Amino acid sequence: MIPRTRIRNIGISAHIDSGKTTLSERILFYTGRIHAIEEVRGGGKGATMDFMPEEKLHGITITSAATTCEWYDTQINLIDTPGHVDFTIEVERALRVLDGAVMVLCAVAGVQSQSITVDRQMKRYRVPRLAFINKMDRMGADPFHVVQGIRDHLQLNAMLIQYPIGSEDQFQGVIDLVEMTADYFEGENGENHVKKSIPEPLRDEAQQAREKLLDALSLFSEPMTEMLLAGEEIPKALIWQTIRQATLSLEFTPVLLGSAFKNKGVQNLLDAVVLYLPSPIDREVVKTASVSVYPNPDAFLVALAFKLTVESFGQLTYTRIYSGTLKPGDTVYNSRTEQRVQIGRLVRMHANKREELKVAVAGDIVALLGVDCASGDTFCSGEPLVSLEKMFVPEPVITLAITPKKQEDSDRLSKALNRFQREDPTFRLSIDPESGSTLISGMGELHLEIYLERIQREYNAEVYVGTPAVAYRETIRQQATFDYRFKKQSGGPGQYAHITGWIEPTDEPFIFENRVVGGAIPKEYIPACEKGFREAMQSGQLEGYPVTGVKVVLDGGSYHPIDSSELAFRLASHQAIESVIAKAKPYILEPIMLVEVETPNEFMGRVQGDLSSRRGLLLGSETMQGYTVIRAEVPLARMFGYSTELRSLTSGMATFSMEFACYRQS
Repeated sequence: MIPRTRIRNIGISAHIDSGKTTLSERILFYTGRIHAIEEVRGGGKGATMDFMPEEKLHGITITSAATTCEWYDTQINLIDTPGHVDFTIEVERALRVLDGAVMVLCAVAGVQSQSITVDRQMKRYRVPRLAFINKMDRMGADPFHVVQGIRDHLQLNAMLIQYPIGSEDQFQGVIDLVEMTADYFEGENGENHVKKSIPEPLRDEAQQAREKLLDALSLFSEPMTEMLLAGEEIPKALIWQTIRQATLSLEFTPVLLGSAFKNKGVQNLLDAVVLYLPSPIDREVVKTASVSVYPNPDAFLVALAFKLTVESFGQLTYTRIYSGTLKPGDTVYNSRTEQRVQIGRLVRMHANKREELKVAVAGDIVALLGVDCASGDTFCSGEPLVSLEKMFVPEPVITLAITPKKQEDSDRLSKALNRFQREDPTFRLSIDPESGSTLISGMGELHLEIYLERIQREYNAEVYVGTPAVAYRETIRQQATFDYRFKKQSGGPGQYAHITGWIEPTDEPFIFENRVVGGAIPKEYIPACEKGFREAMQSGQLEGYPVTGVKVVLDGGSYHPIDSSELAFRLASHQAIESVIAKAKPYILEPIMLVEVETPNEFMGRVQGDLSSRRGLLLGSETMQGYTVIRAEVPLARMFGYSTELRSLTSGMATFSMEFACYRQS
């Protein structure tokens, strides 16, 4: 069994087209996990980690894929995540269970919109990270500008621990600022990592960069500070140790350079993963409401199911083990359902291939076959039943109405939708009460387009698709009080409930506060009141959209010893909100998207004018060599079909990305 100190659970995350999957392919090649390199858009079999037909067709990563490889004596459990914002839940649940991460940035574009989202996710789960500036071979590559962007836009203490040997088509390798050697990558696939002396023209620049690095690192090491003041040479081991400690404490972000496509710099990155990113025992202790969970194989079992895929043989459950040991045949408890679960097969994933395991211990990321559970469930070995923190799930922003073309498509469609809803927390299913149509909701046009393709390919079901609809919301402007009495008599025992309180605006989606004192409402009826309030928030008074941003305070009421019931208080709460919400001056909110357009300079005016015509708020622009990045906030309702319009405006030379920013009054 590999010692826990020699395991790294890492993810690779970045903006779309930054080269994550290309980098993952090189990592698998250099660690000996695969024996030939395939490209994302190479026309061959496709990259190892992009195994879905839709990924090969669109040339992007859609679902996170897990694999395991070894770099010298260290086992690296790797998850390659999507870069497109529509599939951000894949990044979210990967970072929820990983110990460390590699943030990939393009040497030309630098910090992009999804880079900011990924950074926010890493900070949410306090994940230490390295930054890898990829595509150093591209025209316009400027690693120093990218590092400054990391510091300015992400507020990270980022510094290069390498210095480039050339750039663009002259990029040859990197200078290691710790060892002060020049690293080159020779051979057909860059497999020969060669260390040489630093080229004479770069010696002074490299020395200045090293001194700047040591000066920054000395803030985290008193011995280093003393040695610098004394003019002594700093040992390599002390530099490595200091970088590692500062990285694990989230106070420092080491930045490395390379070109995955040109097979340069990847071996250095693997070395840095081993040197600077945490093992399972280095991460902060996982705390729950009842206990602290330590990565001890001999302790009680605590494991988190963080991703599900439903296949022909049953459910495949990706699981991170935080404590204890798990074997096939073990019986564990699902803390949500409080039911016993028997573990059948235990496997380690290599993209879509499986390797049987006889045992998994604290720190491992594995998959369970045939276990029935939901994403976010916690497994434990017994009392106390531990529940780990669930991941953040963003709300869908776009809805489509779909109808089966033929009667025989109906059952197949139902199976597909139920499966997708189980696998993807951001894919929602509902019924239009007026038309009876099935509504699917997701994170964007591409998100739903992929599922429509899968419905046809995997389930051979054909559907009619309605025009996209925006997921509007309703909210309130002011406080309003309610005093609602629910009475119903029908021959036998009646129904009685009386509640008083008020509603008011809040920044949270929904808050319920119980201020009932003196037993005016029995405690056993309070949860029913909250349930009724939540149900009322599902449909607003203006256009029937869900209501958000409301705090409900329950401060009193009365009950009948015979006629009162949970049902009566739930119905009273629901109807009280419906009666009072009009007095709180409701209004419609619409989703606003953060749009980032990268366009050649000559089309900048056209693009800005078009964004303004879509009710866009221009946030600013950044001009680089030959092109401009324009950032704007635009209502989602005005962004449908934008890709076609943008191609027309810029002769097909501009690209754009967008992500949800906020809800705002329409």
